[in-house]
Amino acid sequence: MLHVIYAVRVLLRSFFYPLRLLKKPPDYVLFTLEGEYPDIPDPKQGFLRRKLLGKKLSLLELGEQFEQVARDRRVRGVVLHIASLKLSVAQLQTLRGYIAKLREGGKHVVAWGSMYGMPTYYVAAAADEILVARGGSIGQLGVTRGYVFLGDALERIGLKGDFVQISPYKTAPDVLTRTRMSDEAREMANWLLDDTYAAIVDDIAADRGSTPEKIKAIIDGSPYTDEAALDAQAIDGIMNQEDLPAHLGRQGKPARVAPYTSCRKKLRPRPLVRPGAYIALIRVEGDIVDGRNGRPPAKPPFRIPFLLNPRAGDLTIVQQVRRVLKDKRAKALVLFVDSGGGSAASSEAMSSALRRLAKKKPIVCCMSSVAASGGYYVATPAKYIVAQPGTITGSIGVLSGKIINEGMLEKLLINREVLKRGENATFYGSERPFTEQEKERLLASIRHTYSLFLERVSTSRNKSKEEIDSIGGGRVWTGRQALERGLVDALGGLDVALSKARELAGLHPRTQVTEIPAPKSSSAPIPSTVALLSYATAGLDQLRGGHALCICPLVERDQ
Repeated sequence: MLHVIYAVRVLLRSFFYPLRLLKKPPDYVLFTLEGEYPDIPDPKQGFLRRKLLGKKLSLLELGEQFEQVARDRRVRGVVLHIASLKLSVAQLQTLRGYIAKLREGGKHVVAWGSMYGMPTYYVAAAADEILVARGGSIGQLGVTRGYVFLGDALERIGLKGDFVQISPYKTAPDVLTRTRMSDEAREMANWLLDDTYAAIVDDIAADRGSTPEKIKAIIDGSPYTDEAALDAQAIDGIMNQEDLPAHLGRQGKPARVAPYTSCRKKLRPRPLVRPGAYIALIRVEGDIVDGRNGRPPAKPPFRIPFLLNPRAGDLTIVQQVRRVLKDKRAKALVLFVDSGGGSAASSEAMSSALRRLAKKKPIVCCMSSVAASGGYYVATPAKYIVAQPGTITGSIGVLSGKIINEGMLEKLLINREVLKRGENATFYGSERPFTEQEKERLLASIRHTYSLFLERVSTSRNKSKEEIDSIGGGRVWTGRQALERGLVDALGGLDVALSKARELAGLHPRTQVTEIPAPKSSSAPIPSTVALLSYATAGLDQLRGGHALCICPLVERDQ
């Protein structure tokens, strides 16, 4: 059926394609960049949610639009109207990568805006020209990171965190327990900030044909008025948007500029993709939890673990992986990870299913803004790991704890009594902190899980557990630092990961990508050939001995 549909599409295109070429596209295609862009298209939403929240264009879809423009030789260039961007450093680098591909395709790229901040200036620097509106400006430049600590606030209302960590560098619970940075947290924050700042400066210097020292001077000299920015060589020109056609024209003839939405049907269409083999895509977004995937109705102003964050559930991810394993048309998997971690047991469950898949099909992991702790754990079965320079990753470590609410209940004049049977029935109870004996037991459990974590990473990266421990212990790294330490294989975005997956699977460069939807029904694990042979042999032995043969589910364990 798929081949019949493809044949019909080929016939229709052969008829309408010449007519499309008669429509002359503009000289320059205009894109307005503003607000938030998810990395990949949001999962299918219900009717009400779709109407209330609308559909956001993703970075992947924006990159495909850029690619369509790049393929049309009749288009001379692209104008990027950069308004405001709410993207992580890694996402900004993904967008810059798409702009670089436009330039590599021979398109002249112009960035125009009325006011630039650090995110928008970083993106604009990837263009051939940076223009600012008359009367516009460049605001404060530089890189900052803010950290929130709720220890005092929680204590004021009678709540208190009690956590045990594998090392002081595993700082995830600090937001709930501390009132200021620990020395270890400050050390990590500084090396992350230093590397992020250095990466941005190096990129802008390369874009502008300048030196890091001169770019640092431009950053330190901000903010600028339009004229001051031109004098400092931070921009290339000052003009209003109405002046762009004349500026981009040739031989006194103004260039024709049109938005992508109004001219996309005049551009050469994307090549048709043959049905059949495809690259599977599975996303691991948000907190890793026991259960199923979920998305919150609203986004919190700052991240608090397991509160109003997207959830990646092991019940969902494992079923998706098993579907890829069963589908013969799925030749490889790209695992898209944007997660700061979560449940160790759920991370191991996902990793186990992925390790099974990796024996049959190549897996490439694409790390987005964050792929740390459990987010790195689930990446370990991948044959190849890709991260942006600004990706936050690592945090190879373990912690556990609970929130004590006894004080809050007292403030609310709520009297509570707990009856128990079993010495440790209230081990994780919220009415009291851990005893010293309980903390020792908890630490022993954490060390056991950490040892397994180290084993998974050391096997994946072909390093000793001691080597991984020296860069683990909860330490967090940027993508650039992770590459230097052998935790990732290449720097780049989803396009790099997809290209590598096609290469490893021996597929055509235009092989389609299909996101695996959340399953509607469950499937049992598929036993390996070795397990089936062992099971069959055991069954024959039982038959020879006159025993009844009981058919039961098989659970394969990692060797």
